[in-house]
Amino acid sequence: MGDPLFFSVKGGANPHTRNALGLRKTVDAERARRQWHMMARTLRALGAEVLVVEPHQDLPGLVYPANAGFLFPLENTPAEKKAFYLANLLPTRAAEQPVYRKVIESLGLVTKTLEARFEGEADFFPAGPYMIFTHGKLERQRFVPTIGLPPWRRVYGFRSDERAVEELQRIVGPKPILSLELSDEAYYHGDTVLCSFGPRREYLLAYTDGLTGESCERLRKAFGPELVTLDSNDAAHYAANSFQIRSGGNCTLVLPSGVSQSTLAQIRERGVEPTLVEVSEFLAKGGGSIKCMILDLGPTAELPQDPGAMSFRARRSYSKLFE
Repeated sequence: MGDPLFFSVKGGANPHTRNALGLRKTVDAERARRQWHMMARTLRALGAEVLVVEPHQDLPGLVYPANAGFLFPLENTPAEKKAFYLANLLPTRAAEQPVYRKVIESLGLVTKTLEARFEGEADFFPAGPYMIFTHGKLERQRFVPTIGLPPWRRVYGFRSDERAVEELQRIVGPKPILSLELSDEAYYHGDTVLCSFGPRREYLLAYTDGLTGESCERLRKAFGPELVTLDSNDAAHYAANSFQIRSGGNCTLVLPSGVSQSTLAQIRERGVEPTLVEVSEFLAKGGGSIKCMILDLGPTAELPQDPGAMSFRARRSYSKLFE
């Protein structure tokens, strides 16, 4: 997780960060930090090890490290056979890459880079037998004139280039990639419309209206009854931006507050216990929720255990820094 000390809206690069007039929103810093600490403590209570990325005053986006890249293989593989693939981020966040490289290499993992525009596990993650890759049209972010009040609108676009799938397939080898196109700029990453969960990540929360029609059909064909379809209200609360923790054979899905009882019941029916955390300041002002605030490095036991890596983990652990 990224230390929220300097969390603010700097670039205003998604629809949640600006008001109806196109002005950047102002973060309630105290409220954001209170929510962040509650989330970190919830994850720790569920058995997760929380490591904290050091804050940088000019890089407020570090609070959303899901965009940093992705680790592959994520689990069931010795550390020496894993590699971390650094994301080729949106220009306004490109300066974050050296920070993430330093952190990942300090953990003892090998880092590699991608050529195509791509924003990490926010758009590329395991689900059942697949790796899901989400993408959309890349746009130069700008204001354009329109009829109405105000007489302009903000163009945001999406974050990962469809052409990245070729590089990604070379990395994951025979594992099939399910490529899906996003359709709504308010859901600009795949982890805002889709969330895999369950012992084998076999189930999928899905806001299908956030995908193109063709991609929606492809998704339904691939997952069928394993889909838990989200309505517009749960989608607006970023129910799909959730994170599963497995501990002692049990699965817990950490979701943002506001998710409906109906969706929570469907999660329980699949043998997974939901728990809710309030992170509204991060969604309402920054356009990110639970999963956006987490970079998943897989099982702790599969991280490098050499003295340098262990020392770094100890120094950057949440318990060392804040408890």
